[in-house]
Amino acid sequence: MKLIVSGKTKEFTPELENKLSAKLAKFGKFIEQRGEREAHVMHQMERHLHRVEVVVNFYDRALVGEGNDADLETALTQAIEKLEKQIVKVRERWRDTHRDPNGVRAIKENGAGEAQAASAPAPARPNNGKAAAQPNRPKIFHVNYDEDRKPMTLEEAMLEIERDGDNYVVYRDAARNCLSVLVRRPDGNFDLIES
Repeated sequence: MKLIVSGKTKEFTPELENKLSAKLAKFGKFIEQRGEREAHVMHQMERHLHRVEVVVNFYDRALVGEGNDADLETALTQAIEKLEKQIVKVRERWRDTHRDPNGVRAIKENGAGEAQAASAPAPARPNNGKAAAQPNRPKIFHVNYDEDRKPMTLEEAMLEIERDGDNYVVYRDAARNCLSVLVRRPDGNFDLIES
């Protein structure tokens, strides 16, 4: 980060300038995403009171940190702390407005499964005086018949539901050689649907 200092007094030593550069370098990873930034430091002294103002442009905003103290180093630290709070706040606000609040987009892009994407609430759409919005349609999940799964008994299907933590399992019954669905009820019992 490029540092521009104006209004130096003899108390603003090169050591203080190096400390200030080191503290501002910490913000480099937050600020310098689109090229190198400049930090303008203005130092004034009135009646043994040091007034330090640090200005940084970030996302087309001027962020200003001010510090006042009898000790120059303390005034610099106050200004840097105030600037840090502003940078973090603006960065979080920018991230919140540029990300999908439900995370649905990230799930679909990663291909993590349609079941998780279907469970996320749909964003509200403005009505603008038109007809009522259509209710969310239920999601249809297709059974994959291409898997080479061996036929199961009823007990094996119950064990698979317990092991996977699912509420249902679709399997081919070994005894009857038909397609069966075993569904866990909310009370803990099971329903068996056979074709």
